[in-house]
Amino acid sequence: MSSYLDMDLLRFTTAGSVDDGKSTLIGRLLYDTKSIFQDQLEAIEDASTRKGKEYVDLSLLTDGLRDERAQGITIDVAYRYFATPKRKFIISDTPGHIQYTRNMVTGASTSNLAIILIDARKGVIEQTFRHSIIASLLNIKHIVVAVNKMDLVNFDKETYEKIKSEYLKFSLQLNLKDIYFIPMSALLGDNVVDASQNMDWYKGKTLLSTLESVNVAHDLNEQDFRFPVQYVIRPHSTEFHDYRGYAGKIEGGKVKVGDTLQAMNSGLNSKIKSINFGKDEILEAQAGKCVSITLEDEIDISRGDMLVKTNSLPQSSQEIDIMLCWLNEKKIQTNAKYILRHTGKEVKCMVKNIEYKLNISTLEKEIDATIGVNDIGKVKVKTASPLFFDSYLSNRVTGSVILVDEFTNETVGAGMIV
Repeated sequence: MSSYLDMDLLRFTTAGSVDDGKSTLIGRLLYDTKSIFQDQLEAIEDASTRKGKEYVDLSLLTDGLRDERAQGITIDVAYRYFATPKRKFIISDTPGHIQYTRNMVTGASTSNLAIILIDARKGVIEQTFRHSIIASLLNIKHIVVAVNKMDLVNFDKETYEKIKSEYLKFSLQLNLKDIYFIPMSALLGDNVVDASQNMDWYKGKTLLSTLESVNVAHDLNEQDFRFPVQYVIRPHSTEFHDYRGYAGKIEGGKVKVGDTLQAMNSGLNSKIKSINFGKDEILEAQAGKCVSITLEDEIDISRGDMLVKTNSLPQSSQEIDIMLCWLNEKKIQTNAKYILRHTGKEVKCMVKNIEYKLNISTLEKEIDATIGVNDIGKVKVKTASPLFFDSYLSNRVTGSVILVDEFTNETVGAGMIV
């Protein structure tokens, strides 16, 4: 059990136009890695027969909503989990429709890698640009361009090379650095888990091999220590009468016992007395680890505060520029009040102004535009008290916020601090 818990985890998302085969690809991955139960397989076999199909429709493994199965499309974000001997995986299968942009942003926001599917018959299209731009905005560092349905173009190498060349040319405009190209047929299984016998001209890795080997260890900010306090531990027991620990997840950098930390809300410093990982006391910890920290001095620290090293302080301001994806049917209102949530901190705010709306098909900036549901734009937000943050490109956790309607408690916007 411990070896499974210690395994490396890769979160990835799939994106593509409608009918590019996203759900079929995920179904194929799960099927060929033997990650589905016998009753699941029997259920989709029966469903495929009822729909009059001559093959097992693996897309039914992820399209769980009734409307999705009826229309053969993905509407909501579907999460699936599987593991191989080398790695654990969490997949978010996101919709291809323009009107579900917010769902893609939600599914991709925590991903290390994005699989962007391209129909080999259609080539690079507007939706390809749109999904790649969103992946770039969300700072997803690894991209797999899956040229799917190669069986429908007779596994033609020239078709694949043309698509690869066109995508590489477009990607120069974006912050995409680690790109892999794989020709495949999700329906038949070519280059998904097993190497294709129909495309012996392709000498690269299969999709699964790429997912197992891509290096995400250095994706986290390893330089700047960031520890948003989620909970203050006070057992009030005889054994731990004076214990006061600060629990949370290290969202950047590393730390060891004896290091000097600053509590951002008060600006006071103290040295680390101990670090606990579960019941174990450890000497050091790094980004990604959930720990509790005790300090040598009694400082007023509560949930929402942030502990950092004194030589790498975050930014501090009450006016923040944010690239905001709007999630609500009601358009964004300037000067309206919202609640801003950042790590464990919650503060009242208002949107001062909209700088522009981003056309996420062309990258053009539309001035004097309103921002409605599924739109992405740059806004300036003013908070009631100072926020301590990093840019999203520097740290995806301390650089992200959500806006909440203070009356309905509905999440209306998700933002990346510029």
